[in-house]
Amino acid sequence: MVIMAADMRDCDQCGAPFAPRREHARFCSARCRIAWNAEKAGDPAVGASALQWSITAMNEAAQRLPGAGAWDQPRAFAVIGETVWQVTIVDATLVRYYPDAYDAVLAGLAAAGRQPIEGTMSGLRFVRNRMRHEADHADFICPQAGRAGLDDGPITAWTWKPVPEPPLADLGPRGRAWELTRHRDYQAHLAGRPVGEAFERATAFLRRTAAHAAAAAEISSPAG
Repeated sequence: MVIMAADMRDCDQCGAPFAPRREHARFCSARCRIAWNAEKAGDPAVGASALQWSITAMNEAAQRLPGAGAWDQPRAFAVIGETVWQVTIVDATLVRYYPDAYDAVLAGLAAAGRQPIEGTMSGLRFVRNRMRHEADHADFICPQAGRAGLDDGPITAWTWKPVPEPPLADLGPRGRAWELTRHRDYQAHLAGRPVGEAFERATAFLRRTAAHAAAAAEISSPAG
């Protein structure tokens, strides 16, 4: 596969250009990532603390979903938006502080399981980016009517709406490429499907990855 210039970026540690495998990638190799962390990341407890509070916030947001009243649409939209935000914070924290654990959990999945996970995470990043800028929650979420024809069904059964490509004129070539990828993943893995399905898949993966990261950190830490 030919790598276009727009797909290249400079390593934060050594400055060498490289083709990122993931949109958040910052280093050309594990050696550069380890060296950067040793020089600049500081106390490893910082990453552990960030992960702990972000996981807690994600779990609390996910627990509010089933109990949110569908009849109060503004509140229901807010709960869904908060869950999107908290899920993507955990995702970013794991990628930032525990990329090896993130990659290991993905690599341990069969291709049929890995693709939906990666697509779901990418699609949720797309929702986060659009909501953070100009899009409204209602642009992404389609409420489902209950048996009586009213909005009294669980909001986890609401579905993600298909959406057109976002305006990308203000982004550079690389930014446009990543956002188009997120949009395609949203359309393929979220659009037309229940809101609860995406969150269940994402939170299960992130909890598993966080547990793997914690176990790896415990094994690698010196005995006290």
